[in-house]
Formats: sequence, C-alpha cells, structure tokens
Amino acid sequence: MNDQDQDTADAPVLTQRRGNVLLITLNRPQVRNAVNAALAAGVADALEELDRDDGLSVGVLTGTGGFFSAGMDLGAFVRGESAWFGDRGFAGITQRASRKPLIAAIEGFALAGGLEIALSCDLIVAARGAKMGIPEAKRSIVAAGGALLRLPRRMPYHLVMELALTGDPLPAERFHELGVVNRLAEPGSAVDVALELAAQLSKNGPLALIASKQILQEQFDWSSADMWEKQGAITAPVFTSEDAREGSSAFKEKREPVWRGR
Repeated sequence: MNDQDQDTADAPVLTQRRGNVLLITLNRPQVRNAVNAALAAGVADALEELDRDDGLSVGVLTGTGGFFSAGMDLGAFVRGESAWFGDRGFAGITQRASRKPLIAAIEGFALAGGLEIALSCDLIVAARGAKMGIPEAKRSIVAAGGALLRLPRRMPYHLVMELALTGDPLPAERFHELGVVNRLAEPGSAVDVALELAAQLSKNGPLALIASKQILQEQFDWSSADMWEKQGAITAPVFTSEDAREGSSAFKEKREPVWRGR
C-alpha cells in the first residue's frame, strides 16, 4: 500500500462505486464512527458526488467496524468542534441529504446522532439485534439532529416520547415492526442486503426516483388546495423526458430500458 492509498484508507468517509450505486462508509471505527467536523464534511462531499454523477442512481450509507455510528463525537464537541456542515446540518446530511435515493445499512448500533443520520436516509436496512435509540438526555443534551422531528411522523407518539425521555434503545426488530426499518438482515450482512435493495431501485428511471422522493418528502407541507399543482410541477418534466419515452418503448418491446437521465 502506498502513501496515497494509506491516506485514502484513513479518510473519515470512504466512497466506492458499485455499478450505478455509491457505497458511502463512515470510517472512524476508533470512536465508533462518531461525528466530528471532518466526518461531516466527508459525508457532505459524498452526497455531492452522488448527486453530481449521472452514472449514479442510488447511495448506500453504512459504517465500518461492525457498527453504524454512536452519534456526535463528544470529545470534539467539548473542544468546540462543530459536527454541522453548512446547510446540510448535522453530519453533513440531516437537514439536506441527497436528491437521489439513499439507503442506510446498520450493523451493531445506530445511536443518538447515528440514528439521526439513518433517519435522514430514505430506506433503512438493519441487522437483527442492532440497537437504535436517542440517548442524548442521559448526557443532558437533546436529539436536535432530526430525531425529534422525524420520528413522530413515523412512529407512535408515546413510543417516541419514551425513547427521548428514557434514552433507552430498542432493537432493530422493534423498529421493523413499526415500519421504520424496511429490511432486516443477519448480523454482518446489512450492507449486502442494502446493496441488493439498491440494485432493485437502480433498475428504475433515475428521474422518476428523484421526483418520487421529492414529492414524498415535501408533501407534508402542502395544502389540499395546492398539492396537485405542486406535484405537477415536479412530475411534468419527468413525463416529457427521453427516459419516459424509453421506458414506455422498452415495456412495449419487452426489453430492458436504457436510461439517460434526461
């Protein structure tokens, strides 16, 4: 391994192309992939790469070392280091993630800000027995990276309140029962299952994936009076795209479509 390879291997965030899927790995195992300024910047850069590259359709976000993330690096926090990055927010993702679909692959645990990173993704795969929770109150801090905003829209109110006020985690199986986790995987295989799911998504039209994600994320704020107009503004360019014509032609001709992203 040369010096450049060593520097890359030691980077706080690693990226690897798997066909048209970008695998993004949180890479600070010595602190359980806790978020400091460098990791937040690395995640933001990876999301920029995912959205910028027309050859990529889906992202998979995971952690190294057998766990997802323990959340904010408290040592860095005490030193005055920020785990927020620009308009993307905590960990470079919680306030603005990628435009393209993003799948979290959780091993071991996703706690505190680690769970908030996972909740910023569109789909979640978790290994059986993985612990998920928001223990911030145990340290007299608050889950301000999105958990208190997103979880009440996805889980029963009183259960979210218990998670927040006790700080105790729940196993991935319980989150799966509640619909927060999409797929359960055997321990050690969360990334493989997530990549299989990503491959399934990436067969679909990239413009349709982006538009569908945008509508589902934004519709919470739409009134019944303007929701059709707002949806139409997003979907109209997709219906008139080259890919829409290609998808229809491929279906009629019983062949696989060739997407161009336009």
